[in-house]
Amino acid sequence: MLNLGGFSARTCSGYTRRSFLQTGASLAAALGISAVGSQPVAAAEVRAKSIIFVWLWGAPSHLDTLDPKPNSPSEYRGPFAPIETRTPGLQFSELLPQLAHRSHLFNVIRSHVTFAPGHPDAGTYGLTGFAERPEPVKPNFGSIVAKHRGHRGSLPPFVALGRGIPRDVVRIVDGYGGGRLGKAYDPFQISCDEYGQAEIPSLKLLGDLSPTRIHDRKALLGTLDDARRELDQAALGEWDRTYGRAYQLLTRPEARDAFDLTRESQTLRDRYGETAFGQSCLMARRLVEAGVPYIQVNWSEYVECMTPNCDFGWDTHIYNFELLQDRHCPIFDRAFSALLDDLHTRGLLESTLVVAMGEFGRSPRITNRAARDHWHPCYSSIWAGAGLAGGRVIGQSDKLGEHPVTAPVTPVMVGTTMAELAGIDTQARAEMNVLEGGTVIHELVS
Repeated sequence: MLNLGGFSARTCSGYTRRSFLQTGASLAAALGISAVGSQPVAAAEVRAKSIIFVWLWGAPSHLDTLDPKPNSPSEYRGPFAPIETRTPGLQFSELLPQLAHRSHLFNVIRSHVTFAPGHPDAGTYGLTGFAERPEPVKPNFGSIVAKHRGHRGSLPPFVALGRGIPRDVVRIVDGYGGGRLGKAYDPFQISCDEYGQAEIPSLKLLGDLSPTRIHDRKALLGTLDDARRELDQAALGEWDRTYGRAYQLLTRPEARDAFDLTRESQTLRDRYGETAFGQSCLMARRLVEAGVPYIQVNWSEYVECMTPNCDFGWDTHIYNFELLQDRHCPIFDRAFSALLDDLHTRGLLESTLVVAMGEFGRSPRITNRAARDHWHPCYSSIWAGAGLAGGRVIGQSDKLGEHPVTAPVTPVMVGTTMAELAGIDTQARAEMNVLEGGTVIHELVS
């Protein structure tokens, strides 16, 4: 069976012309290849040559991480003590000691709001700035950057790292990809496990195909011979044009090398942590070095998964405090701190924007299950690099962490600010018809 992601192309009668052409088109879309070519970058200031968007899918509790409320009533504040950071007056939860020590490298926004209470709908807001409806859905922030920068060099302009497209137990987040810009601007998906082994779901042409084996052109083409013989010459020509461009992309050594974490020292890999999230953060740094404009690091594909040994994401309706203490915060604190240090040491942080956030926060009042539910009226984020002055707090929540008491920061403002720092100015956004009505977070960029 020829498998391209989840698309099965073989039938009892062999490979159909239509299915083979669909495979070629899907492959090109997965690699970010547009049939009409690339558009040049507008002449605007580019403070962020690359963006790493760390998507903490499931929604972290802001009170138990970046915005503790030690003076609130016991039914709000939770069990974790606040600790001082290197930024005067800024406290974090005791679960983030490494980030507290590096607060001079980044800014914290504490006044986010969004407009939907569920994961898929709030996820679409968080990734596009807009609601899921009316269709077609607005493009992901990464898709906007990809269209503006165009496809240059050996790697796609928009790469998503993690265990698949963000979803809850019901459906995929609509705003994960190109939306109305088209599938050519969907992210190129890379799955990275805790050992740093990369897999490309959209290129599962063979059962054991991986970035380390895709250079074996002779073996790969030999496997495809039977399928190719099923096609007429017209179909074969179309396949060759589509597949050839995609194949060349990943057979170039510099492209393969970007996905090979064995080129990093074991000491550095250990610093990021032997977790899928940690190794994905390390790969994100490698992709920045390779010139990829937009990298989205997904914490997890799964939210509220009901099977054993499953990654629940940050959706902690039960065991919120236990999971944050034993798993989530230690993993995040270690990996994200390593990412900031690594970028800073290599001189990359000044030209790379790093943003970490989820789709909303969690309920300030502790529930009767001794945990926290969804909370979309207030949550927090981290912003580093791209020439931003670090060590600042933008916005403020009320004494219980329920609502902002300063001007709220909306999802479209997040996307507009990232676009502006990436050199996509007002005129360029208008020409693409994206991020309509969005304004930058002035306190952050000034």
